[in-house]
Amino acid sequence: MGNGMTKEMRSIVDDLNRTIAGFVEKLRTLSEEELRMKPSPEKWSRIEVIGHLIDSAHSNLRRFIVGQYEAAPPHIIYEQDFWVKANAYQHAPVDTVITLWILMNHRIATVLSQMEEKNYDKSCDTGREGRELHSLIWLAADYVKHMKHHLNQVIPNSYPVTYP
Repeated sequence: MGNGMTKEMRSIVDDLNRTIAGFVEKLRTLSEEELRMKPSPEKWSRIEVIGHLIDSAHSNLRRFIVGQYEAAPPHIIYEQDFWVKANAYQHAPVDTVITLWILMNHRIATVLSQMEEKNYDKSCDTGREGRELHSLIWLAADYVKHMKHHLNQVIPNSYPVTYP
């Protein structure tokens, strides 16, 4: 299996890599106007959804790394609306946003593929109010499912997934 990955982790990493490769081609078929159009003033545009996935990648990359070495489960929360607004994805160059999404996810795939099996069951606290502990392998599987859910918002019916 290479790098000592279990079948479960190999499956997650492979799914993540396939998702990145397959969806980037679909993304590039959308016009800038289609990517920036907001369904309503309070809803995210498609480019903001991709931005949200970048922000989610930042938080989860930290979870996947820090969760392996902290003695106590790290408390890493993600305030999605604040992050999307702070990063101003609506006005960022489209190619920059897409490239950053690709790069962040390649980093996650690398970190997951290098993770030692003994760390899979270590926990991270993702709770906003109170503790919400999840194992790193659970977070990895959930990360890909969450991504597909949001990619379906960008291009409907791209993935057969129900989330949560």
